[in-house]
Amino acid sequence: MAAPSLSLSTASGRWVLLATILGSALAGIDATVVNVALPALGSSLDAEFSALQWTVSAYALTLASFILLGGTLGDRFGRRRVFVIGVIWFAVASLACGLAQDVGTLIAARAVQGVGAALLTPGSLALLQVTFRAEDRARAIGAWSGLGGVATAIGPLLGGWLVDVASWRWVFLINLPLAAIVVWIALRHVPETHDDAADGTDVDWVGGLLGAVALAGLTFALIESSRGAPFVVGAVAVGLVGAAGFAVRERRAAYPVLPLDAFRSAQFSAVNGVTFLVYGGIGVVFFLLVVQLQEVSGFGPVAAGSSLLPVTALMLLLSARSGAVAARIGPRLQMSLGPLVCAGGLLLLARVGAGADYLTDVLPGVLVFGLGLSILVAPLTAAALGAAPDEHAGMASGVNNAVARTGGLVAVAAVPVLAGVTDGVSDGFSHALWISAGVLVVSAVVAAATVRNDVLDADDHDDHDDSPVQHESPDLQQLSHCGVGAPPLASACDDEGRPAGR
Repeated sequence: MAAPSLSLSTASGRWVLLATILGSALAGIDATVVNVALPALGSSLDAEFSALQWTVSAYALTLASFILLGGTLGDRFGRRRVFVIGVIWFAVASLACGLAQDVGTLIAARAVQGVGAALLTPGSLALLQVTFRAEDRARAIGAWSGLGGVATAIGPLLGGWLVDVASWRWVFLINLPLAAIVVWIALRHVPETHDDAADGTDVDWVGGLLGAVALAGLTFALIESSRGAPFVVGAVAVGLVGAAGFAVRERRAAYPVLPLDAFRSAQFSAVNGVTFLVYGGIGVVFFLLVVQLQEVSGFGPVAAGSSLLPVTALMLLLSARSGAVAARIGPRLQMSLGPLVCAGGLLLLARVGAGADYLTDVLPGVLVFGLGLSILVAPLTAAALGAAPDEHAGMASGVNNAVARTGGLVAVAAVPVLAGVTDGVSDGFSHALWISAGVLVVSAVVAAATVRNDVLDADDHDDHDDSPVQHESPDLQQLSHCGVGAPPLASACDDEGRPAGR
């Protein structure tokens, strides 16, 4: 493959950047914007609360299951090709969502939509990594991340407006013209690249499918637990069989979708354990809060959709600075303090009920919650990358992203059940946020007990020296915004621009 040569100052470079920003925005926005439309679509399709859970979880399930496979397919068959296929796939599924006449069809279409997101999400950043020359790559990634953060912030506001003035269906249908623009730009202006070393390698289709079966069984058991023992036992059995098969497959596969050997590193396991707990603790908030504000507090879709804008604003402002601090002192303090601050924000939000006022009842909790995420997410991402050798940074980032999405998926399935949220949000909302706050406190304790400050030192990641780190993490300095749905994907590149570790 030719060395990366694009410059950000050229028209060709700007076209590539635009394609990746719009493509990643498709998947990122849909992970949160649908929450705003849940009350409207629930009323339109006469859907039970468990069906609303599935509307969110079906997308998260397939995205978490196949995102690692999506990156592998891009390396193997061409990053632009898989990116474009993912965008088209996503658009067709969005059309099916928008035209769905019953909730079962909507849930199925959402699952298909998640597969498309898993194909396009890894490719958006990989295309920047392998096409821009080294001196422009950091600025390109910074622009991609910052503008992607703005798009994600605008998404719920746009979704609320569409629900208010048109229909919940337009939350999905709006994806079609955007996808068409992305495909046109990609085919006309984005060069094709692939990993020469991946030619002839096997794709771990079986591993990806078994992982999806394992997650689906667990998710079904949690969401449908009220249906009785036979349903739950059957779903758990399917999930356990899928998990066992996945573990066996990943140990034997020549090119596993999830290299289990990576978890032999105590630090890699510790950071990903904290990631699972953190995103489990915060995942349910974005699902329940906008529904509570509309169904109980009387907010309109636009007001509910914009209620969490301060979270994104704080992260855009503070995430890079937080990453720089972690690079100087090590990530343990921020990974321990951040979840506690987030938990405090959730306890403030737990007071939101009937007749809540945004400025006095919602905004204080949102600001504290956003501050906690700003303290936490960038150091956590840096620690995930630093826990593996440089040549495996792409794998480490992908695994951490998938673990985070799985944590959020499990939380959306489990916490409402534990909190007693079955027919509506009102009765169990406060309990759900207290449970989530408790999970965040546990994650803080785990981080304090297991994460070492020297984890960011990639050359010494197996040592037990707790001395402060003296170098900065370039990945975190490039990223001006870290997503709340999952940590940003990143892949280390060698001197010729190829993702390392492949």
